[in-house]
Amino acid sequence: MSEPAGGISVGQLLLVEYQSVKDEQKTRIGFRDNLLYVTLAVSAAIIAAVAQAKQTSMLLALPPVCIVLGWTYLVNDEKISAIGRYVHKELGPRLTQLSGSNGEFSAFGWEEAHRGDARRRSRKALQCLVDLTAFCVLPLAGLLVFWTDRPSGVLLIVLSALEAVAVVGLGSQIVSYAKASRRAM
Repeated sequence: MSEPAGGISVGQLLLVEYQSVKDEQKTRIGFRDNLLYVTLAVSAAIIAAVAQAKQTSMLLALPPVCIVLGWTYLVNDEKISAIGRYVHKELGPRLTQLSGSNGEFSAFGWEEAHRGDARRRSRKALQCLVDLTAFCVLPLAGLLVFWTDRPSGVLLIVLSALEAVAVVGLGSQIVSYAKASRRAM
């Protein structure tokens, strides 16, 4: 990695960029993973409040909470994957080329090696199932309980139907993202 007359080499800049995007990825992973715990905690609190107050209409709070947290989870997960792809397809090859290794060396080999894990597909499928359960099945179950309690009031019934449509929409995005993620492997 030759250093230009002015100071910093291209290789050094690429390494700084790598560290920066990996730091962002690490932060996003922590935030994303905590969203599942927050979803479960808030859902448990809503369900406990419903049980205590014996007001199934309070279950209508579950879908908006799960939709917002689920969408935030999905967006962060996509950014985490995008960073991985960028490192794998852009930064790694550029640094490998700068090293002049003629294929003997591959920068950031882990970015490629972990994609070859034989159980990666099954883990991705299970993660999709967990995401759907936390962000879609749980609020839909809450809506089902609300509907079986013979709700009164057209406004609450319309609101619950709109919530169901939104939850199904989120579920389709989760599945669509999981499929795209599997194709990118």
